Amino acid sequence: MTEELDGIGGRLRAERTKAGISQRELARRLGLSASLISQLESGLSKPSVGTLYAIVTELDVSLDKLLRGNEHLGPDDSSPDRADDFERPSPLVHPEQRKSIDLASGVRWEQLTSDTEEGVDFLHAIYEVGGASTPDESLMRHHGREYGYVISGRMGIQLGFDFYELNPGDSIAFDSTKPHRLFNIGDEPVNAIWFVAGRGADDRSPSV
Repeated sequence: MTEELDGIGGRLRAERTKAGISQRELARRLGLSASLISQLESGLSKPSVGTLYAIVTELDVSLDKLLRGNEHLGPDDSSPDRADDFERPSPLVHPEQRKSIDLASGVRWEQLTSDTEEGVDFLHAIYEVGGASTPDESLMRHHGREYGYVISGRMGIQLGFDFYELNPGDSIAFDSTKPHRLFNIGDEPVNAIWFVAGRGADDRSPSV
């Protein structure tokens, strides 16, 4: 299990506790099992893309905060003494500096921003052979709008009742409130640049 995922589990637990929600209640709201929530928080299981989006939406916490932890704090979040010493990170991000998380079903996210981007997810997304954002026959939806560009590999996207195949150089944009699923349909990993804007407007993320 990656160190990043272990840290995220602990931060998920902290945010759930802060919100005053039990594991059982969070599971009920999301249609998951309480044991899965426990395993995610302890770092024993990996969330799918859809499950992670659903949890952060229900707890009203940004994906950026989960990935960065205390690094997420800026001047407004710090004590007066600490704010004086706070320095903005460089806008440049080298590959080895990216915060990353390995999710269930062969999906890896690498964050392409060095600083907090509220309501924005800017990612290098990697889908291994057979990798998918959600389990078979399951779709996810959330607030915002998504923009994707495939660098290599072949990606399938189920968008409502429509199916799209993206090959290298292809791009797509769609409303994230429409049920969707992203998955690798080729025999090599998919590398794509993915941008989600406006996810912070979520009231709640439905089906995962």
